[in-house]
Amino acid sequence: MDRTIKSLTMAAILAFGTGTASAAEQVNIGVPSWTGAQAIAHVLKAVVETRIGGEAGLVPGNNATIFQAMDQGKGDIDVHPDVWLPNQESFTRKYVDEAGTVVLSSNPYEGNQGFCVSKTFGEANNITDIADLGRPDVAGLMDSDGNGKGEMWIGAPGWASANVNEVKVRDYGLLDFVEPVRAEESVKTARVKDSIAKSEGYAFYCYKPHAIWYMFDVYMLSEPTFDPANYVMVQPSDSPDWYEESKVATKDALKNVQIAWSKSLKDRSPAIAEFFERFSLTADDVSSFAFEISGNGREPAEVASEWVENNPERVDAWLGL
Repeated sequence: MDRTIKSLTMAAILAFGTGTASAAEQVNIGVPSWTGAQAIAHVLKAVVETRIGGEAGLVPGNNATIFQAMDQGKGDIDVHPDVWLPNQESFTRKYVDEAGTVVLSSNPYEGNQGFCVSKTFGEANNITDIADLGRPDVAGLMDSDGNGKGEMWIGAPGWASANVNEVKVRDYGLLDFVEPVRAEESVKTARVKDSIAKSEGYAFYCYKPHAIWYMFDVYMLSEPTFDPANYVMVQPSDSPDWYEESKVATKDALKNVQIAWSKSLKDRSPAIAEFFERFSLTADDVSSFAFEISGNGREPAEVASEWVENNPERVDAWLGL
């Protein structure tokens, strides 16, 4: 009964809301550096502005910054658009489970992550498993700066997954052959394109959903099957000795990816908070967003607005209509 009343209330606000009601609905959306998160952030913004009649700002930030702002509950940043678990579990444990200041969506999509090479490079050199990157001949083909080690992109600065991958490079026994590199994702994408054009060797952290599967002919390398006993990851936010205390010698488990928002938003902007409770996407949705942005060079705001306009029934369901 309560939920029905809430849905009817939101419908009334959307259909007949006054200027005062609309002005009260405000949200600041965190925007991490990866393309999928940027796309989702713009979808949230488009719905808030075009369907709820509220105001939505976009605030760039890394995971730590966004979670800290949501915890403070002052409205500086109200929502994280793309929380990967268990990658960001140190943050959800601190702010969702312990402090209770952040709400985690119960409508995740599925993510998968690993390491990739281009099909041309991989097939030419019989590279199918992560251990193949430790072969001297393969490492030599990936060495673009002549330091004796092949470069492999492990993620962007501030990504929890990059910390995991740094530990993996060590625990897979690759440090003598592979140099883990952190850089913004745009740098990685350009390097993948360049390596394929020049028939050079290159390996990189990859994940689904992502535009890269539509942009280039690449494939994911096999890793040891996920084993909790061999997957003990301590993030920097948990311990200054995280690298020494961690052990990751297995593939990541499949991920749950969802949004999270400040618990205080329910009091400040109830219609937006209720929208977040219902919000859900699929991995295919996010891959298509990312491809339009990264592959076709379109603006995230344009892609998001177009999708919202073309999918009224799904948006109506998010709004309880």
